[in-house]
Amino acid sequence: MSRQASGLRAWALQRISAVYLGLYIIYFLGVLLICPPDTYEAWKAFVGDPWGSMAMLLFFSSLLLHAWVGVRDVLIDYVHPMMIRVTLLTVFGIGLIGSSFSIAKAIFLAGLQS
Repeated sequence: MSRQASGLRAWALQRISAVYLGLYIIYFLGVLLICPPDTYEAWKAFVGDPWGSMAMLLFFSSLLLHAWVGVRDVLIDYVHPMMIRVTLLTVFGIGLIGSSFSIAKAIFLAGLQS
């Protein structure tokens, strides 16, 4: 994609991730309303299921991507000094990377222990 279409790519990523986030939240709320896991073992089984853990990992990946694109666009639009913008983007990016490692660790450990 050309440099001129990078705004279109960010827009598409925001919309695609928002659609998946919405669908997963509806699914998750449906599970909680129909047959909520009662015990710790039931929650581990829910998270440890291969399809469930993959869907949850995709949910958190979409959430982090959605957050990155949104904050990046806001910072690019409203923070004009370049060094402050780069610093804020770096700090936020490191925070999102750390969050992704923590989320992946929790999901994969739940899958290994079930």
